[in-house]
Amino acid sequence: MQWRSVVVGLVVLRISLGCVLWLAFGLGPNVSWGFNFPLSFSLHKLDLLFRDENISNKGSNSWSQRIKSNSHKSEAMSSTCTRVGEESLKRSYLSLFDGNKDEYVRRYSSFPDTLRSKMKDMAKDMFYFGYDNYMKYAFPEDELNPIDCQGRGPDVKNPSNININDVLGNYSLTLIDTLDTLLVLGNVTEFHKAVRLVIDTVSFDKDSTVQVFEANIRILGSLISSHILLTDPKHPFGKVDFEDYDNELLHLAHDLAVRLLPAFENTITGIPYPRVNLKTGVPADSINETCTAGAGSLLVEFGILSRLIGDSTFEWVARRAVRALWSLRNNETGLLGNVVNIQTGQWVGKQSGLGAGMDSFYEYLLKSYILFGEKEDYGMFQAAYESIQNHMRRGRESCNEGEGDPPLYVNVNMFSGEVMNTWIDSLQAFFPGLQVLSGDIDNAICLHAFYYAIWKRFGALPERYNWQLQAPDVLFYPLRPELVESTYLLYQATKNPFYLHVGMDILQSLEKNAKVRCGYATLHHVVDKSKEDRMESFFLSETCKYLYLLFDEDNPLHKSDNKYIFTTEGHVVPTDRRFREKQWKDLFPCEELVTKEDQNHRPPPNNISNCNRIPEERRYALPLKSMYMRQIDHMVGLF
Repeated sequence: MQWRSVVVGLVVLRISLGCVLWLAFGLGPNVSWGFNFPLSFSLHKLDLLFRDENISNKGSNSWSQRIKSNSHKSEAMSSTCTRVGEESLKRSYLSLFDGNKDEYVRRYSSFPDTLRSKMKDMAKDMFYFGYDNYMKYAFPEDELNPIDCQGRGPDVKNPSNININDVLGNYSLTLIDTLDTLLVLGNVTEFHKAVRLVIDTVSFDKDSTVQVFEANIRILGSLISSHILLTDPKHPFGKVDFEDYDNELLHLAHDLAVRLLPAFENTITGIPYPRVNLKTGVPADSINETCTAGAGSLLVEFGILSRLIGDSTFEWVARRAVRALWSLRNNETGLLGNVVNIQTGQWVGKQSGLGAGMDSFYEYLLKSYILFGEKEDYGMFQAAYESIQNHMRRGRESCNEGEGDPPLYVNVNMFSGEVMNTWIDSLQAFFPGLQVLSGDIDNAICLHAFYYAIWKRFGALPERYNWQLQAPDVLFYPLRPELVESTYLLYQATKNPFYLHVGMDILQSLEKNAKVRCGYATLHHVVDKSKEDRMESFFLSETCKYLYLLFDEDNPLHKSDNKYIFTTEGHVVPTDRRFREKQWKDLFPCEELVTKEDQNHRPPPNNISNCNRIPEERRYALPLKSMYMRQIDHMVGLF
């Protein structure tokens, strides 16, 4: 009888253990206790239950374990995935996401041509609904208030309102910013009309204090792009020039750039002031602090202008600013901060990340190399990218295989590499697109999938999202283009129909949640979908443009023999040989730009497309395995 008691006891023990595991992990990810965000059980703990203690202590690919350790030395940065046997994989927590694989395949694996055509028309209609109403109710003011159907200009009564005044300079911002989008949509007639309006009505002789960065990417970049497309002998959009055009857009661009130059004067470091008055120069009460992206994202537009007019001044000051910022990076981590004092060179903001304050700095290192062929730019980009991978990247080593949390890039301290907070911002969604340009397609796929999961949950991207709480930290969404841009570039690289579905989801969400009486409005709150009466110019110049291009397979940009890149404001620029030719000697002949270590990063051939690096079989399957898609969806609280 004793052996029967033992058996009964073992059965009871097994049942009890099963109940405990069910209570701990079986309730699902979204147990609500009356809060506005779900409380989630981190299922990666299940994986730890099935591993030997000595294995789990070697290093974990979970974000939470990385945060607790606060150690980013070489052994912690290695992200080495522990090799586990087949039996261990079966018991891994990832097997919990290995359920209905066909769910994702059924939804994402095909996209009919008729649906693509419908989405292209929908994107075009979206653009014209915003553009036509801007022209009807707002022009010549800078922006459209789409709810009240009125124009918006600078806040002259409150000069300290930099949220408005940094961008709006009383120079018909939306019209200028939208010029090349009209060509992308094939509307040569309206493009000609808009160009003539700009030539006839726009002047920069205004008592407006604007941010140098915003004026550069939105106004200067669009004027240069439109001038190039007007005078391009290859005519990718057909015959778009008109007889009496006398380089007026280029002259306007030059005039604006001259008015921005005082920002580079009287700074000890060569890093520019953040703002200038277009009539009087740097304001007397100007601050001595600027963000890394604001000071270091001028080289593309200034460099093209210099090479178009044969004056090295503009490229020289922009490149000097980049060099100055690069010289201030930390020697141990190779990271830069996000806010710097332009006089002392001291870092005021020590956070290093990929979002606001830093994003386009990295972007323009690579795009400057693509345009100008300067090896020093590529050396800086590669060194910066290596530091990003070593210190900001968390999660498993490989995007599409292995154990652990999905890859994520977090905000860290530039000096130590320690995690500074648990939020990411919507501007970081540009980074997968940059990874596509650099050839790192796998990492691009995973990071994009994470942002798309957030979009699916809210129907928008909150300005800041707390990945630990699975909740927004900052709730508004001003119709930003970064996720659409990365979606478009990933589709061009992979031709995977998954990204057409992503674009359709974004397009339909915008129609449903942002459309108002005279345009599309900023979402004040991504949860309750309340709105603010503002339609920023980048909605027409970028968001609508990338959505249209995503679905327009036969667009001249895709069929032209010439190749193009997009500026950080989405303006089209050809990779033209003339931009690789200088009418002056090297700008910094006696200065060391990069270290010997940085110089080891050999530039790739400029004529090699990263689109061909995707294996053929991957183009006909989901870009990310269903198991990992479900995992990411779970980690943002979708189920």
